[in-house]
Formats: sequence, structure tokens, C-alpha cells
Amino acid sequence: MMKSFQVIFAILMLMASTPVLAENFTVKGDMASTIHYELRHQITAGDAMRKLTLSFVVPDSFDSPTYKQQITNFKINFSPQAQESTTTTDARGNKTIQATWMDVPPIIDAVVSFDARTNTGLKSMQSSAPFPTASTPKHLTVYLQTSEQVQTNDPAIRELSVKLTNGVNTQFDAVQRVVSWVVDHVRYVNPPQQYDALYSLQSGKGNCQNYSHLTAALLRSVGVPVRIVNGVTMNQPFNVVWEKGTLTFKMGQGRHSWVEVWYPDLGWVPYDPQNMQFFISNRFVRIEVGVDNNETKNDGLIRWVQSSGARTKPTLQETIGGNFLSDSIKVTAQRQNYGPKNLLLGPDIFAQMDVQPPALPPPPKPAPPIPAPPPKELRYNVPFVFGNLEFPENVDFAFPRVTKAKGNNSFEMSRNFLVETAEFVTHNVTQYAQVVELPKPVTLHKIALALHNFGGDGHLWVDVFQDKEGEPGELLCTTQMIALEEISSKPGYRWVTFNFRDKERPVMKPGAYWIALGFSGRPVVNWFYTYGKPVGPVYGTRYKSIFAKEWSGALNYEFNYKVEGMTVK
Repeated sequence: MMKSFQVIFAILMLMASTPVLAENFTVKGDMASTIHYELRHQITAGDAMRKLTLSFVVPDSFDSPTYKQQITNFKINFSPQAQESTTTTDARGNKTIQATWMDVPPIIDAVVSFDARTNTGLKSMQSSAPFPTASTPKHLTVYLQTSEQVQTNDPAIRELSVKLTNGVNTQFDAVQRVVSWVVDHVRYVNPPQQYDALYSLQSGKGNCQNYSHLTAALLRSVGVPVRIVNGVTMNQPFNVVWEKGTLTFKMGQGRHSWVEVWYPDLGWVPYDPQNMQFFISNRFVRIEVGVDNNETKNDGLIRWVQSSGARTKPTLQETIGGNFLSDSIKVTAQRQNYGPKNLLLGPDIFAQMDVQPPALPPPPKPAPPIPAPPPKELRYNVPFVFGNLEFPENVDFAFPRVTKAKGNNSFEMSRNFLVETAEFVTHNVTQYAQVVELPKPVTLHKIALALHNFGGDGHLWVDVFQDKEGEPGELLCTTQMIALEEISSKPGYRWVTFNFRDKERPVMKPGAYWIALGFSGRPVVNWFYTYGKPVGPVYGTRYKSIFAKEWSGALNYEFNYKVEGMTVK
């Protein structure tokens, strides 16, 4: 007998072994914005250049069951004017403008601007698409194929995709299982060593490209069409209200990659496999689509030919700006007891299933307690380093691109996804704190934060708090102060180390603690963060107004930090 289930959660019940760790949220409401977008390129030409070409993709309007985008007032200006200009449309429907200079000037300025009206509607929906898919329209079969970055036919990818979708009979269920697995098994790092799906599967690491490529590879492998989307995200945060406070979501302002999944009864549906399923927020602007990110590279692409004796190559300064002309967010969320352990948001989706999900096995009986051995004197003689350690250190985000040689003195610089993700943490309105879960007893020697000094005056230090039911509690200790002028102000983020005095080094038992940057004067300092929670728990990054008593705000990212000291064997 056919029965209707709220599959977004029912399927996840099959996968959850520890419901208490689940972080699946149903969300409902509306998000609407009008964004004035502006991309500025300034190219300083190298010597002995014979030809230079710039390419930009004209974004198209888009309509899906949850996300809509309307583009107006598109403009593109070059100074000086290009000597040649062409407009083409590729096989994926991307409209590209190419501007070429045969007599290359010393400096070229390019400005692309448009208005994007973005709407995200989160309401209950229904899908009846079966799995396996009965048939795929011929013009979409390209989105089932393997590619250099989406290794659909690799045996390891094939084995995992079949395992994840075993016993599934609706397409929504199949996509749900794959996205949940990716959310829980890939840790965000930027930049990764490689960007392809197989690297992500083998290493468990990657940036937005890796999340997209791995999701696409797993779904294409079992017959679900998926295309890669490139666009930009705005760094304007948005809040989702739930029963215990506020979840605040924020992305870096820059280029981003996500996917669209084709449903026979719904069309193309957007997913961001880092934490959003069946939708993307109105902070996303969609620009280019393709089979993988090797193909979707034309927006902002620079190509040139130079003489063999050339000594220098061109440099690019890129600025991506977004001004919100209007913005409305009314979204609520409800946490569920089952689902992936990492944060995943999605609307209510109803799908048809042939059988009810089997009951979960009863939990195992607890083992009898083992008497504790008599305490021993601990000897802290083993070096200890712990934290969220990976971030793009010393990178100038205005000049992040890498040159690739294409042969015959031809070169290119394509867009990348290295974005500045940081929070201004030295203002007098909001306080921020990051959890540190120590796995061992530690004598703390120092704490380092990934910071950038933009100027001002004053002193900085780090406060350490006891954990109190998942938020900062009693102040335990404080590092020594650092004068702001002692911290470099050159471009990029780097570790700033705060020491404890030798005779005041705190001894910490295993458990959760909170660290927060303290300051005096008027410093302007940003603290770098990583998308998701690479190390700590979902609610491990908190904030509150200085006038509030409760740390009711939780952030969807994790600050980069490092604690060092000595521990026991």
C-alpha cells in the first residue's frame, strides 16, 4: 500500500544511529532581495604581450520551485575600449561576452554591473519522481556523464552511490541520502590540494567545488542528472529563528559553486551541499552552469599571448561588490531528532514511498560500570597542538589568482573560489566566542587566532571561559596583552599568538571551554572563519549583544584558532 511520508526526515531516520546528534532543521518562510551587483577587474599588463582577451558571462533569469532570480540593467564597460568584441552562447546556454586587445594597453579596467532580484520561498512541497529515474530527456544526458572533475564511473564512487541509495524508490530519497552523507563526511578547507570528486571522497576535505563535484558524481552514478552552478554569494548575514534562539548564516562575498538536481516533475532544483537542500538563500546570485568547474570558467576569464622573452605576466585586482537595495527575511526553523550530525536546512518535502521505514533497533544495554583506578600524578611532558588550523594564510584576497600555461606562449587566469571569510570582532556592540573541546588534560602555554589588523589603536588579549550548558560561563583565565602596533597590517590573515605567563599557565581538564578576543581602545581587527564546523560542534560559535546575558545566537561557521601546550602520554 502506498503511503505518504515527510521524507526529508523519515529517510534520515534510517541513517541516524545517534539521534541526539542530529542537526536537521525544517525551515519555512520567505526571503526576498534586490541586489545591485558590481564586479571590477583591473588588469596590469605584462611586458611583450601580443594579445589579451577578457570573458564575462551574462547572468540569466532563473525559476525553480524554491529559488527565483530576475536579472535587469546588465552593463559592461571596458576602459580603454576593446579592439574586438564578440558575444556567443555555448551548449549549456551560457551567454559570454569576449573583449580582445591586440595592441595591449598598460592598464585595462572592466566593470560588470546588474540588478538581481532574488526570491527564496520555503513551503511544503511534493515530489512523485521515482527512483531509479524512468528516463532522462536526451538534452540532459550530458549531466549524467563522467568528466575530469566529476568521476562518475570510478569504482569507489559507484560503490558508495549504490550503497547510499540501496532500497530507495523515490528520487528525493536518493538525493537526500547522498547530500546528507556529503554534509557529514566532507570537511571544508580552502584551498584544497585538488578540486575533483575522487579527491574529496578519499581525503574527506575540500571547498565548495569539491562539495559540488562529489555530490554530482554520486548522483550521476545512479542516474540522477546534476549540473554544476557557479555564481557569487553576498556577505550579508541572515537569521533563522528557532525555539532556542537565533541561527545566523553568513557567507564570504565572492565566487561560490553549488549544484542543481533535475526532477522529472519539478525541473531543476538548487542544492548547496554544504548545508542547504532543495533551496539556496537569496544571498546567492546564479551566473554560469556546466558539467564541472573546468567547463564553467568563462566568467572573469583572462587569456593572453606573450613573446617568448617576456619577463612579467599580467596581474589582476578583482573586487566583487553587492549593495542591497531591498531585503526581507522571515524564516523560522524547527530542529528534528534525526538526520545528519552536521547542520542541514531544508523545506518540508512530501514524497511517495512503497514501504514504511523499518523501525530502528533498540539501543544496546549499557555495560556495567568499571571501577576507576586510583589516580596517578599526571606528568605534562608531551607537546600538544589543537584547533581549526587550516586557512589561507598570508593571502592577499585582492590578488588571489594563479596563472596557468596553455602552451605556445599562451596563458590564462580563471576565476577561483578563494574568498575572504572573516568577522569584525573588535566592536562594542557584539561579543563572539568559539568553543574549544580539549580531548586531553592540557597545560596551556599559548592561544593563537587567525587575525588581520586593519588599524586603529589599543591592546588585544584572549579570555578563556568555562563551558556552561553549551555557552560561555565563568571566566577562568586571560592571556597576556599584545599592543595593536605589534601586529602586522600587511594584506592577509596569519596567526597572532597570545601567551600565558610561565607561572600562570592554566591546567585544563578534558572538556569544553570557550575563547573570546578581548580588546581595549579602538582596534579594527577581523578574525578568519571556516564554513561549517570542521572541528567543533554545530553550536560551537556563539555571539550576543554586550547588553544581553544569554549567548542565544549561534553562527554557522567556526573561527580559526590554535591552542598549544603540554599534555600527558
